[in-house]
Amino acid sequence: MAKLYFNYSAMNAGKSTLLLQASYNYRERGMHTLLFIAALDERAGHGKIGSRIGLECEAIPFSTIDDLYARIAEERQKGEIACVFVDEAQFMTEEQVWQLARTADRLNIPVMTYGLRTDFQGQLFPGSKALLAIADALREIRTICECGRKATMVVRLGEDGKPLKDGEQIVVGGNETYVSLCRKHWEEAMGRMEP
Repeated sequence: MAKLYFNYSAMNAGKSTLLLQASYNYRERGMHTLLFIAALDERAGHGKIGSRIGLECEAIPFSTIDDLYARIAEERQKGEIACVFVDEAQFMTEEQVWQLARTADRLNIPVMTYGLRTDFQGQLFPGSKALLAIADALREIRTICECGRKATMVVRLGEDGKPLKDGEQIVVGGNETYVSLCRKHWEEAMGRMEP
């Protein structure tokens, strides 16, 4: 029975690298995979998943209005799909997460999603919230804070290099925009420390 997986972490844990490696493993064995990337993330180029270590692969860009189940079913008409991979899964809508669950349940195709759990204010993204609620398997990918502890949070940096405390939930960026921190250092950076 196929499952819906959510692989989550803070920034710079290697989510895209792991996704590309897993897809490569299928393809190396002659199996077809389908890759999706949030259309608003064009850091590696339009319709490309890229990792910080230089790996990249073509992917189907999706926006919040796309029906992922219909697109996967359409692609399946062309040939068997061994696995579906979704990068930047936090940017999906709740309905799109349900579409991926239906892909696993009705089309019997495993779906591996990769994304952030929370935004820079410590709030769940819509896609992440739905995945945490209905995914069959949750896998945390770990990265570290500057202190060496497990990083679970991110701060967004302003142009002055200081952490921002408010703003739009979605701003795509890399190391120049976000820093992964442990909960303690995130609270300090956000000015939330109480005696």
